[in-house]
Order: sequence, then C-alpha cells, then structure tokens
Amino acid sequence: MARTPMFMVIVASFAAVMPTEVWAAAGIDAVTVTTNAKGGETYTVTIQILAIMTMLTLLPALLLTMTSFTRIMIVLGLLRQALGAQQAPSNQVLLGLSLFLTIFIMMPVLDKVNETAVQPYLEEKIDVTTALQNASEPFKQFMLKQTRESDIEMFVRISGKEHIDKPEDVPFSLLLPAYVTSELKTAFQIGFLIFLPFLVIDLVVATVLMSMGMMMLSPMIVSLPFKLMLFVLADGWSLVLEMLAASFYV
Repeated sequence: MARTPMFMVIVASFAAVMPTEVWAAAGIDAVTVTTNAKGGETYTVTIQILAIMTMLTLLPALLLTMTSFTRIMIVLGLLRQALGAQQAPSNQVLLGLSLFLTIFIMMPVLDKVNETAVQPYLEEKIDVTTALQNASEPFKQFMLKQTRESDIEMFVRISGKEHIDKPEDVPFSLLLPAYVTSELKTAFQIGFLIFLPFLVIDLVVATVLMSMGMMMLSPMIVSLPFKLMLFVLADGWSLVLEMLAASFYV
C-alpha cells in the first residue's frame, strides 16, 4: 500500500471531526457541485482548499484533544517538577518529545485512517463525505477506549440528552470533552506515583539537615543531586516513556 506523507495523513484524520456541510456547502456563486454516475457528489477545489485552511487553524486544539499528547505532556511536566530541575529539560524539549511520542502511539490509528480513508479518496474510490466518516472511526474507537464511562455519563447528563445505550452512539461533541477530562485524571494519577519516590528523598534530606542543625541550607539544593542520581541509575526516562506508551494499550 502506498503511503502518503505523515502530515497529509494527520490533516485528513483531523478533518473527520469537521461537519461535512463545510465541505458540501456552496457559499460562492462560482462553486459548482457535480453528481457522478454512482450518485456521489464532487466539489470544486476552491471550497475544499477553503475548508482545509480553516481546519489548519484548529489543528493544535485537535492535537491536544484527540490524541495522547495531553497525557504525555502533563506527565513529563510533573516529572520535571518532581525532579526539581527547574527548566531542565526545557519546554521545547518536552514539547518535541511529547509530539514524537504521540506520533509513535497514534501510528496504528493513523495507519488505519490512511488505509480506509486517505488512500481510497486519493484513488477516487470514495467521495469526501465517505472519507471523513471512515477517518473518524479509528479516532473514535481510540478515544472510547481511554475514556471513563463516568465522564461520558457526566457530559450526557449536562447536555440534557437521553441515555446512550452503546458507546459507539456517543457523538463527538460529547466524546471530546469526556476524553480530555479522563486524560487529565489519568495524567495526574501517573504524576502522583512519579512524585512519591522523589518526595521520600526530599523528606530524608530535610530530616538529616534538621538533625545536623543546618537550618539555613535549602534541602532542595542537597536533594537534587540524589534525585538525579536515582533517576539515572533507574533508567528513569526509559521507564517513564515505556509506561506512558503502554498505558494506552493496556
């Protein structure tokens, strides 16, 4: 199977959450809609480019809300705070690491989108509406696996909708906030577990300094080398990244 550039796969995948009316509506007099022999509709290049440019402005928000990026970024940020290393690693390094780890984790989803939506559309086997529907399914299945039922029920109750029988019937308007809420909960739970061993080191160092009468010496300055040594000896980065990747496929 031929592969398209990763950027094109991601753009086509995120386009799945856009209303299909954006692609179909002819808001310009010069735009024409052509009906093919199979009953599908083909839209002019002008309206498609307009929809793509509009979607690109929403790409950062979609990256945060539909992928594993939120959990990874929060956990790495809490890890840096637990180490007490101030700005090491820097925000740019954490963002880059989170982005590429997100691509690694989401690769099965992107491959499925490429296989069921992007490639058939490029080969003109399906129309744009069918491609968007096919692209939305892998993302919806991924988010449903990571979302707590209690969070979905909460947003269903807030929205005033009736009870939803099957998870597959949850609309994106409810699934997206429920997924982000679940990701925040999971990220802080992981962050709590990461904080515990470093907190023990801080308490031990503070107790030792207090018993020695060294009141004016900051425990953070003394404990930092010990925390870094513990993290390096335990191969902390590999453990944290492996744990993050595995947490999405348990």
